[in-house]
Amino acid sequence: MMPVRRTQGWLPGILDDFFGNEWVDKTSSTAPAVNVIETDKEYKVEIAAPGLTRDDFKIDINEDNELTVSMEKKVEKNEESEKEGKKHTYLRREFSYSSFRQRMILPDNVNVDNIDAKMENGVLTIDIPKKTEEEKRKNMRQIDIK
Repeated sequence: MMPVRRTQGWLPGILDDFFGNEWVDKTSSTAPAVNVIETDKEYKVEIAAPGLTRDDFKIDINEDNELTVSMEKKVEKNEESEKEGKKHTYLRREFSYSSFRQRMILPDNVNVDNIDAKMENGVLTIDIPKKTEEEKRKNMRQIDIK
């Protein structure tokens, strides 16, 4: 099971300034470590997910520009053992359930149609491209006064 990670006091303040208040909403029994990177052309979200596969994740975006990453993992183990030369079958079940849900409110300058995600070496990476200058100008227009 992955440990719950606590952030330092200054980090939420920096992220709130950039992404707006409450940019991240975590609902989790096991919250993974998350990196948010900004370049001139995109934002990149990296989520530490060792031992998980792409099939364990679900990524959604809603009409309010909220990106939600959720994970659910169920593990069941059975063990058989031999003890003192006698063959015994031990029935032991270990149920393990891990889940988390993380909601991120995306900035207005994001091109939601071209968001991409990949899982590689235990890290889920979500590429969130920024709008180009041309895409930004499409939404600009002058309103005639009647």
